[in-house]
Amino acid sequence: MDGKKITPQELKAVWAKDLDQLAEKVADAINNAKLGNIINDSEEPVRDANAEFRQRTYQAGIDLLQTKQVQEAFSPSKDSANSEVEE
Repeated sequence: MDGKKITPQELKAVWAKDLDQLAEKVADAINNAKLGNIINDSEEPVRDANAEFRQRTYQAGIDLLQTKQVQEAFSPSKDSANSEVEE
């Protein structure tokens, strides 16, 4: 993990779709709860949605980091590209 690190901006871009899905699930759980039982009816679906979001966001961060490391490991440098062409 020399010079390749992920940034908050990159994570936000990757997480955008998952965040939208989380918001939809939370809104649905709250909106579908019975009046007077909003917490009881929505707590478990919201907790499940957050658990899924947590797992997806962590996995997306790891995938992003691995992608950056692979690109760095296999990207030819300027000097090596020129010497290969000359040979």
